[in-house]
Amino acid sequence: MKAAVFEKANKALTIEDVDIIDPRQGEVLVRTSCSGVCHSDLHFIEGLWKVPMSCVLGHEAAGVVEAIGEGVTYVKPGDRVIMSFRPFCGKCYYCLGGKPSLCTAPEIDAAAASRLSWKGKPLLQFSSVGSFAELMVTSENGLVKIPEEMPMAEAALIGCGVTTGVGAALYTAEVEGGATAAVIGCGGVGLNIIQGCRIAGAANIIAIDLMDSKLEMATSFGATHTINSREENLDEAIKEITKGAGVEYAFEAIGVPEAATQAFNIIRPGGTAIIVGMHPLGSEIRVPGPHFLQEKKLIGCMYGSTRFREHMPKLIDLYLQDRLDLTSLVSRRLKLEDVNEAFRSMKAGEVARSVLEFS
Repeated sequence: MKAAVFEKANKALTIEDVDIIDPRQGEVLVRTSCSGVCHSDLHFIEGLWKVPMSCVLGHEAAGVVEAIGEGVTYVKPGDRVIMSFRPFCGKCYYCLGGKPSLCTAPEIDAAAASRLSWKGKPLLQFSSVGSFAELMVTSENGLVKIPEEMPMAEAALIGCGVTTGVGAALYTAEVEGGATAAVIGCGGVGLNIIQGCRIAGAANIIAIDLMDSKLEMATSFGATHTINSREENLDEAIKEITKGAGVEYAFEAIGVPEAATQAFNIIRPGGTAIIVGMHPLGSEIRVPGPHFLQEKKLIGCMYGSTRFREHMPKLIDLYLQDRLDLTSLVSRRLKLEDVNEAFRSMKAGEVARSVLEFS
């Protein structure tokens, strides 16, 4: 198959002929229909995060099942599916505790390192997906079936950014109706956090960013207030909007430690700061210790704390009911060969995700 191969940081991906295995027991072969181009992939391209070997990036995808391995019962050839970058084993401490997004089974990573090869050497399948390719093999527990009426491009984005953002509001923070929330960073994930807060019934949703164009888009996704933190003092603006109280929930969605500190600082006593952004390896978040006496909470978020087999179909229902905007996130459609241009655009500050389509 054709795939975009990532060899080392700060080097352009190259389109190569890559070998892929037939599905083994419990595995499924999927032909890629669409793949999101996610900022998380850019972190690896820029060297902020590392992979141990050359790999095929891409982890936000939808496709059609081509073949199944022995023992697979959940899907059959022809089924339309969304890929999950967090397959679950179903038997570890986290899976049994209802938190499959935290599954730590070592066999999942081992399988992802043994499905692809290039020039006779193993090639890592990034996040058990590797969607910058024509085909993908994953565990039966790494995908979810979708209905025929669900468009593939929008479905692909549910595979990561939508589930992470909406889930951060609904399942990690459990935002309550009538709440006041703030979102720092209005890129793809931030916009979906805003949508999640809107769906949860938050009364005030404050969008915070450095770019007016992103803030305008945030308003269309449900933000009730906007703050350009380049032009306004964030603390003072929050005090004005909340009449001095601070927000109940603050989400950091850009992966910048200073922004995480800001999120913690703007919550009121008893409030919660949720760190959704992917922070660089070695980075640290500094917060004032005495604030914990006010019962402020600082928590992390992985994949929106979702049980994807349960929650992705619910997100699809919301989309089909016009209560979840996915189409506005699909900024443009690209061919596999244009993936480097998509990342260049991302560096330039493009708000929405691009989508690679495979014919």
